[in-house]
Amino acid sequence: MNKKYPDEFKQEAVRQVIEKGHSVPDAAKRLGISDKSLYYWVSKAKVPASQSAEQEEIRKLKVELKRVTEERNILKEAAVYFAIESKTSTRS
Repeated sequence: MNKKYPDEFKQEAVRQVIEKGHSVPDAAKRLGISDKSLYYWVSKAKVPASQSAEQEEIRKLKVELKRVTEERNILKEAAVYFAIESKTSTRS
């Protein structure tokens, strides 16, 4: 069963492992959470903030690239359509 823990609880659990030097299994047992959850929280906390910021920037750039690519494809289709229309209207 997945439980939602408050951010403050997670931060305190991670602090016990990183700053106080408690082992993950001991801290998890004392706090009544699974080892797996605490290992995940600790690994997530150890990721440098600059790396997280870079990942967020990459995500935003991918979204923007997708939007711009779609716009370009629409403009290409419109150009083809108008080129065909102008050829048919000049022949009449």
